Amino acid sequence: MTPTDISNNDNNMEKKMQTTTPSSLASVAGNREQRTPGTNLLGTGLETRGVHAWFGTKHVLSDVTLDFAAGTVTALIGPSGCGKSTYLRTLNRMHEFIPTAALAGEVLLDGQDIYAPGTDVTKIRLRVGMVFQKPNPFPSMTIGENVLSGLKLAQLKKSNTDELLESCLTRAGLWNEVKDRLGEHGGALSGGQQQRLCIARALAVEPQVLLMDEPCSALDPGSTFRIEQTISELAKSMTIVIVTHNMQQAARVADYTAFFLSDGGPGVMVETAPTSKIFSNPSDKRTEDYVTGRFG
Repeated sequence: MTPTDISNNDNNMEKKMQTTTPSSLASVAGNREQRTPGTNLLGTGLETRGVHAWFGTKHVLSDVTLDFAAGTVTALIGPSGCGKSTYLRTLNRMHEFIPTAALAGEVLLDGQDIYAPGTDVTKIRLRVGMVFQKPNPFPSMTIGENVLSGLKLAQLKKSNTDELLESCLTRAGLWNEVKDRLGEHGGALSGGQQQRLCIARALAVEPQVLLMDEPCSALDPGSTFRIEQTISELAKSMTIVIVTHNMQQAARVADYTAFFLSDGGPGVMVETAPTSKIFSNPSDKRTEDYVTGRFG
């Protein structure tokens, strides 16, 4: 493909993504083939039971019970301030990094509560990786060093680091763009490339679950399309949970969607269902009002 071909492809994708309207969400979700939960080789997935979260005395999340099947993508949607990102951070114990944060309930990974006494938090975060809203490659490291940095920090030894480096960058959809630039600093990449570099870095420690907090919010349509392609490919081998404010994105990539809402009190999960149902025939009127753009 020539540079002109790439440019034209990006322009076509931008037009396609910009013309997707709320009224067409059900069609988009319905036309995409839904993945079925993965085999036991991927584990049984991630579950939460009665999760509550606080910041000091402020109750921000109330009684969330939700399952994430292995080998699928689940989108968390809802207005700002309804607890989506807080909930996401409870899934790998990043919530406790915040001063005054507290939590009640259970988060089960393959049936084991990750908050149980004696649990090795470092190992949990290796199994449940995280990609943040803004790309955060290590500025002093090269592209190659960024990808492998998690291994060093976790003191994991791999004999085939060259193969691992190529594999992670390939799975993140970045290898062909950077294979001749591995010695350059990660900050030299575009914003979309930096985000895919962060995905590759997360993949290097072989997580079972990948959490993504609005990973495309700061990206152009072409970069967003590439990230979404990466998400669909990665879901074949892991569980993915993505927070997004983009309804079209949820319709394009998610097998299941959970709608969160806060009505003056703590955030609650209103309903969860296959994405096609959420956008075509939700059970709760509040969900219908949100996905059709009546509020939020």
